[in-house]
Amino acid sequence: MSTQSVPLSEALGASAALERALVLATCTAVTFLYAMTVTIANVSLPQMQGALSAAPDQIAWVVTSNIVATAIMTPLAGWLVSRFGRRKLCNVCVIGFAGASLGCGLADSLTELVLFRVLQGAFGAPLVPVSQAIVLDTYSRRQHGAVIAIFGMGSVLGPIVGPVAGGWLAETYNWRWVFYMIVPFALLALLGTLAFIHDREATTKTRLDWLGFLLLATSLACAQLLLDRGERADWFDSAEIVAWAAIGALALYAFVVHSATTKRPFLDPRLFADRNYTVGILLIFVFGMLNFTPMTLLPPMLQGVSGYPDSVIGFVLGARGLGTLVGFFLMIYASRLDPRAMITLGFILQAYAGWQLAHLDINPSTANVFWPMALQGFGVGVLWVPITMVSFATLEPERVAEASAIYHMVRNIGSSIHISLSVTLALQMSRIAYAELAERVTPYSESLSMPWVTGAWNLQDLRGLAALSREMARQAAMIGYLDAFVFFVVTSLAVLPLVFLIRLKRR
Repeated sequence: MSTQSVPLSEALGASAALERALVLATCTAVTFLYAMTVTIANVSLPQMQGALSAAPDQIAWVVTSNIVATAIMTPLAGWLVSRFGRRKLCNVCVIGFAGASLGCGLADSLTELVLFRVLQGAFGAPLVPVSQAIVLDTYSRRQHGAVIAIFGMGSVLGPIVGPVAGGWLAETYNWRWVFYMIVPFALLALLGTLAFIHDREATTKTRLDWLGFLLLATSLACAQLLLDRGERADWFDSAEIVAWAAIGALALYAFVVHSATTKRPFLDPRLFADRNYTVGILLIFVFGMLNFTPMTLLPPMLQGVSGYPDSVIGFVLGARGLGTLVGFFLMIYASRLDPRAMITLGFILQAYAGWQLAHLDINPSTANVFWPMALQGFGVGVLWVPITMVSFATLEPERVAEASAIYHMVRNIGSSIHISLSVTLALQMSRIAYAELAERVTPYSESLSMPWVTGAWNLQDLRGLAALSREMARQAAMIGYLDAFVFFVVTSLAVLPLVFLIRLKRR
C-alpha cells in the first residue's frame, strides 16, 4: 500500500491536478448512485402499493426503512475506513449496493422489499460520508467551497435522472425496473473506485465501541418503528408502541451515559464543543427533515387523488433535482458570501415552495407542481454548501471523518422522522376531514336537494351514494396532504433563529 510524503491536496503539477479531478469525479459518481436510489423509489410508490397490497403508511416503509438503515450505518464509516481502508470499503459497498438493488426488483412481498431496502441503505450508508471525506482530504481548505459544490452535483443529478427515467420505466414496464436500472450505474461507479480511489495511509486495527453502536442502533430503530407503526397500532393505547418507546428511551439514555463515561466512545461528544459544528448539526437535521418529504408525499397525492401517470410524476420530481442543480451552480460562486445570509435564503425558499404546495387545487396542472418543486430543489442547493462549510470550518482535520459520519447520520434521521410524521399527519387529517364532510351528507341537507349540487349523482340508490363517498374520500385525502405541506412550511421557518448562533471565522 503506497503512501505519499506530500499530501495530494498540496501536490503541484498537472499530473496531481488531474489525479485530484479524477478522484473528485469518482466520488461525485458514487454520490450520484446513492442519491438516485434514495429518490428513485418515490416515483413508483403508488404502483408498489397496489402491486403489494399495502396501505399508505405501510408503503412509506419502502422509503423510511432505507433512510433509517443509512442513518444507523453511517457512523460506522470512520471505523470501517480505518479498519479496511477507503478503497476496499468503497468497492465492497458498491457491490453490495448493486446486489441489494437487484433484490429489490425481484422482491415478491412488502417484507422482502423492505428487507432489501434496508440492505441497500446499509451498504450505501458509508458511500456519501467517505466520499466527502476523500474530497475534503484531496483538496486544500481554500478550495473546499467550490469542490463541495461540484461534489454536490452527484446528489443533484441523481434526483433528476432517477425519477424521470424511473417514472418512464415504471409506466412502460412496471415498478421493478426502477431498481433494475440502478445496476448498470453501480457497475460504472465500481470501475471508478477500482481505478482512482487509493489508500494513502496504512489501515489500523482501531477498536470499535460496539456497545455504543448497538445502543444507538437500537434507539434509532425503535424510534422509527414507533413512528411508522404508531398510526396503525393506535399509538400509546397499544402495548407494542409503549414497548418501542420504552426500549428506545432506555437505549438512548444508556448510550448518552456510556458515551460520557467511556474512554473511546462510538461518537465522541467532544466534537460538540465546537460551536459551529453543533449549530451545523441542528441545521442539517432540519435540512434533512425538509429534503425528501415533498418527494414522498407528492407521488401518492398526484396519482391517488389527481390521477397523474408515473411518467409525469417522474418529470415533476425531476424538477426538484433541476432546481438543486441550479442552486449548486450558483453556490460555486456564492460560496464566498456570508453563509448566514445564504442559509436564511435557503430556508425561506423552502417555506415558500411548501406554501405553494399547500395551496394546490385537487386537480393541479403540471406547471402548478413543477415550479414549487423546482423552487424547493433550488433551496436545497442553496442550503447544502453553506451549512457544510459552517459545520466543518473550525474543526481539526483529523476529526473530519468522524464528524462527517455524524453529520450525514443526523441528516438521515431528520429525513426519516419528518417523512413518518408527515405521512401520519396526512392520514390523520384526511380521516378528520372525511368525518366532517360526512356530517353534512344527510337527508336533511338542503344543498343536496338541489340538482345542480348533486349533478350526475343519484343519491337515491347505492351506486350514487358510493360515488359520493369516493369523491368525499378524494377531497379528504387532498386536505390531509395539504395539511402535511403546512407542517413542512412551519418546520422551514422554525429553524431560522439558529442562524444567528453561527460564528464566522475572521479572515
